[in-house]
Amino acid sequence: MRIAIFGAGAIGGLMGARLAAKGAAEVTIIARGPHLAAMQAKGLTLRSGGEEMTVHPRCVATAEEAGQQDYVVVTLKAHSLPGAARQMQPLLGPETAIVSAVNGIPWWYFHKLPGPFEDRRVASVDPDGTVWDLLAPSRAIGAIVYPAAEVSEPGVIEHSYGDRFTLGEPDGSRTARVAALSEALIAAGFKAPVRPRIRDEIWVKLWGNLAFNPISALTETTLDVITGDPGQCGVARTMMLEAQAVGQALGIRFGIDVDKRIAGAAEVGVHKTSMLQDLERGRPMEIDALLGVIVEFAEMTGLPAPTCATVLALLRGRARAAGLYP
Repeated sequence: MRIAIFGAGAIGGLMGARLAAKGAAEVTIIARGPHLAAMQAKGLTLRSGGEEMTVHPRCVATAEEAGQQDYVVVTLKAHSLPGAARQMQPLLGPETAIVSAVNGIPWWYFHKLPGPFEDRRVASVDPDGTVWDLLAPSRAIGAIVYPAAEVSEPGVIEHSYGDRFTLGEPDGSRTARVAALSEALIAAGFKAPVRPRIRDEIWVKLWGNLAFNPISALTETTLDVITGDPGQCGVARTMMLEAQAVGQALGIRFGIDVDKRIAGAAEVGVHKTSMLQDLERGRPMEIDALLGVIVEFAEMTGLPAPTCATVLALLRGRARAAGLYP
């Protein structure tokens, strides 16, 4: 089994290191800059649970060097995918699956989703349809990322918590390809359940991200502050209820209520969301895949989402002021 990790930062590095260490797949890591140079020179080091290991997977700079793969795991930020889709073409053979380990609503979301929006393209994450055209949705396997990790220095991944990657086919079937990927990830030490309703889990993770990430970027505060402050938490709760109505209109089943989801975020404690981290480091934020898409879906379904729309406008303004949004 040949697996390429495209855009191998923290999460891609974690997955690649574990797969390589256990011999669960023939791993190729596609990266760039000092991170790539360090991995090529010294290997990829993973620090997790008080232990450290170094592995030596194949590390290359381009898809051409990697060649065709059985699976391509995409761990880029959502806004980077349209620009990367063309670069990924040399990785794709007739049967190559693309494992979409990207936060928020993916480009393939409406593929094989019965109903009035089947095969509709998601403008917020794929504005001109480039990703849909170049990375055919029939290749897609959904993947929800639960681990937390960071690149502490070039070639070194610090894994802090979590070991689950939930997988699912867009049509809910248990295909040979998703079963084989699950088995490889389990052999590498991860939990990798295959779910028939992958979109439900996408929404439960998104449910918190669509509110807490934007608020943290606007207020520059951590999760404990947001969930502990009645004003900020009230805004988050209203956004989440607006989004829940939109999700339910699209057939999503929420297995927990909004207050339990907020309580789960509060338990994380003093934590900077990924959006706040990106803002502080001068990197583009995942605005549209996490919140812009909610406003888009609200307009599609004819449902009101005024708080989400207001926070989206403020967040885009904040990002533009920092030179981080077109």
